[in-house]
Amino acid sequence: MLENSSTTLMTDFLKKCGGYAVVDGGLATELERHGADLNDPLWSAKCLISSPHLVRRVPSISLTLSKCSPRYLDAGANIILSASYQIITASEKVEIACEAREIYYDKSTKGSWDYIESGNISRRPVLVAASVGSYGAYLADGSDGKYGDAVSLETLKDFHRRRLQVLLKSGADLIAFETIPNKLEAKAYAQLLEEEGINIPAWFSFNSKDGINVVSGDSILECASIADSCKQVVAVGINCTPPRFIHGLVLSIRKATSKPIVIYPNSGETYNAELKQWTKSSGVVDEDFVSYINKWREAGASLFGGCCRTTPNTIRAIGRVLSKNP
Repeated sequence: MLENSSTTLMTDFLKKCGGYAVVDGGLATELERHGADLNDPLWSAKCLISSPHLVRRVPSISLTLSKCSPRYLDAGANIILSASYQIITASEKVEIACEAREIYYDKSTKGSWDYIESGNISRRPVLVAASVGSYGAYLADGSDGKYGDAVSLETLKDFHRRRLQVLLKSGADLIAFETIPNKLEAKAYAQLLEEEGINIPAWFSFNSKDGINVVSGDSILECASIADSCKQVVAVGINCTPPRFIHGLVLSIRKATSKPIVIYPNSGETYNAELKQWTKSSGVVDEDFVSYINKWREAGASLFGGCCRTTPNTIRAIGRVLSKNP
């Protein structure tokens, strides 16, 4: 029953969006543009505590503690993520994300709505996703998912269990397990979704540094297979990964699953975990990855957005490319 309803939710959503959907972009880049210092283990979440006025400035309206800036909604995003990636218990962040969607709908102008053949106006579909970061994000030590023997499957399940219990009551449409670094954590998520009877659909999104494996060195095929076997998972994909690796990763994921593929790369720069800063890569930097969108779509992806170092302009450009090739 859940498998059918979850699958139907994403399938119907993509149909309403025209066959593809646009995911929002990065929060940290916008906060830094407004003067935030994010050199902290909490990263963007630091501003939720120390500089809430900056978070207010990013949305342009008073929606504190939320990643889902109306700038991203105005840019054409169909899926907005809460600012709960680095926070253990954060249901209010998701609730505010849901509020942002309603305020956006209330403020939407006629020109931003979609038209159907009968002449009636329908609002652009928007889902709210509750972001869940990895255990490594909590550690903030640059371990890249190589947790060692001290971290077992049960350790990870115990760590994430409370977060899921809180997010169940948040009002989110789906749960986005992001930047998953290894197959052990993917297994932990999958088992928790089953054991806790989670009735909210989810997506699993991994990250890679070489275009072949996830950051821990585990096979992307094995990781995607774990996601494919979990009935609550309605999409599988890649985030916070250099754009030059995305095409090959999409092709690999497609071998393991027929579920929709979600991709939201970073800018192609390199993150220094010690300095908590992004630096220019010594290799090819793919700042304008929008030009790759059609190639990724042809490879099998159907949900597209941006991660670190991307902005509302990036998301707007993605929407323009997709709209030209429906």
